[in-house]
Amino acid sequence: MSILIFISIGFISEAQLNINHYIRVGRTRISIENYVGAIEYFNIVIKFKPYLPEPYFYRGVAKHQLEDFRGAINDYNKAIEIKPYYPEAYSHRGMAFHSLKEYKKAIEDYNRALELNPDNEAVYNNRGLAKIALKDVEGAVADYNKALKVNPKSTTALMNRSNAKIIKGDMRGAINDLNKIIMIRPHFAGAYLNRGLARFEMNNYAAALRDYDLCIKFAPKNALAYNNRGIVKHKLGDFEGAIMDYDMAISLDPKQANAYFNRAMAKEILGREGFEKDYKIAALLNPQYDLSNYKIDSGQLAQNSKQKQGSQQKQQAQQNQPGQANQTAQPPANQQTNKQQGSASNQGGTTLASNQPPKDAADGKEKEKEKAERLRRRKINLIIADNRNLPADDEKEVEDGKIQNKNIIIDLQPIFIISAFEKNAVDYERLQYYNNAIEALNRENNYNPMLTITNKSNEGYMETFNNFILYYNERIKIKESSHNFVNRGIFKCLTGDYNSALDDLNRAIEMEEKNSLAYFTRANARYKMIEHIESLPDFSKQLTVALNNSEDTRDDNDSQMQQMINDYNKILDDYTVALFLDPHFFFGYYNRAYINLRLARYNIAMNDLNKAIELEPEFAEAYFNRGLTKIYLNDLEGGALDLSRAGELGLHDAYNIIKRYCN
Repeated sequence: MSILIFISIGFISEAQLNINHYIRVGRTRISIENYVGAIEYFNIVIKFKPYLPEPYFYRGVAKHQLEDFRGAINDYNKAIEIKPYYPEAYSHRGMAFHSLKEYKKAIEDYNRALELNPDNEAVYNNRGLAKIALKDVEGAVADYNKALKVNPKSTTALMNRSNAKIIKGDMRGAINDLNKIIMIRPHFAGAYLNRGLARFEMNNYAAALRDYDLCIKFAPKNALAYNNRGIVKHKLGDFEGAIMDYDMAISLDPKQANAYFNRAMAKEILGREGFEKDYKIAALLNPQYDLSNYKIDSGQLAQNSKQKQGSQQKQQAQQNQPGQANQTAQPPANQQTNKQQGSASNQGGTTLASNQPPKDAADGKEKEKEKAERLRRRKINLIIADNRNLPADDEKEVEDGKIQNKNIIIDLQPIFIISAFEKNAVDYERLQYYNNAIEALNRENNYNPMLTITNKSNEGYMETFNNFILYYNERIKIKESSHNFVNRGIFKCLTGDYNSALDDLNRAIEMEEKNSLAYFTRANARYKMIEHIESLPDFSKQLTVALNNSEDTRDDNDSQMQQMINDYNKILDDYTVALFLDPHFFFGYYNRAYINLRLARYNIAMNDLNKAIELEPEFAEAYFNRGLTKIYLNDLEGGALDLSRAGELGLHDAYNIIKRYCN
């Protein structure tokens, strides 16, 4: 059981009471697993006190828990830059590097942390894990010994050392360590599971069975224990009991491939239906169990059997274990196989291929094929599962604050449009960005709701929007001005009346060619019209050209596609004019990038997103879209850092994408 340990850190002392309050609340939110809420508080501290190391460190801890390891490393870097003698920052940065499988960097940070605090048990344990990952087992054992010197009753160090001993093949030494753990924590299910594994490797099946029984007693929902107990029963010839345990393991963990594979073997021995299906499921869940990877040439089977029969019989006589098959397939790295015993299928009464020729050629060919298939299956042994990569505690992990595990639909953040909210509205997810042009428009209008630029939907105001259309109808009767047409066009666009909105915006531009918001809104109206058309159920059918369609039909569809491309070009032209009139209008760069991304013009889009972020360094949506684009272009490092910044600024879906595509 590999255990990375987060280190307990004391409170800090700052002169300003309000800063203490924000840091204290942020740390409390970390402790209750409200990690995104903690980040919000540390952002406030960093904004007003950017020279303090602690808020960077704690924000890094929150990101770390959200599995935003690169973002966490950036924050740990900043904390260390401000405070070079900061052992906690080094140790946590080491853990972040460890999670990214950069083990040498992790060890460098652990070394630095131990230079500053040589009595830190947790860092010795973590450095040992990094050394195990680099196959330095002796070095890892030395670190676990040092951790035990600091704390002789450290069950974490004992568990880690027992794992290292199992890797070395020192089963007795591992069992001694596990016995000590059980004396300290008699109800620690993980210790019984690992001791059962070690005893299984020593062929002490009765003792292994008792350990798995105890593990299940203390952790009745431990799927690994059921799988392993099933294997012991399988080895002892209790195939019915084994199948019951495999059933339980699968019900608790439907993705446990080895349980399907083991159950398939037991079913095949008993002649039960469904073993083929179990083999297929195991292969789908883990290619390691794909039987097609272990094909045997049936034409050479008889010859191989003749050559090996004598040596096998001699070996079987010496070991007093008839029917032992050779094992060649290796299990996944986080699992253990029985390296000393052969397949349980052989012990259940099946035999290796015969070297006697068949009486009937057709029957013989079929039997040869069947024997080849059986031998191929025996190339993979029963797969025993262990818990050496699981957390030390057998309590269920709380997931409430780990929003990176939430299922989301991955898509670009949408375009920004001019919309309206009540002055005191709280029914939208995050504060809107400030823009001088919109503020000027609001001052001139002097009404509620206020106009704002947002990419959030606002369907609850439809009645209000329609009322304002009526209001501007009357205003336009009194005075036809660019200002009035722009406002009415905005509200018509919000109600989905795009054609009429375009008419108003065209009039506004005719009357005032330098009205940047009119160009921006007209581009948005054109895009929303295309978006609406594309969402219609029959849209894709309209653009599908069958092979037997006439030339006229194909010409019509080509014409439709060309029209759509022309519409996108008009949208881009309007954004370009808006930016020419107002070069600091970062929403224009963002929206233009969005359209270019839809047209697969990635490099052009990246330039616009870079400019948008340059003008608005806290533009979360721009970081989000740039991060997705970088990932698509195989820049995982850059994509992860951009998504980390987006998550830090409030777009929490970014953490899910980081976990799924960047770690």
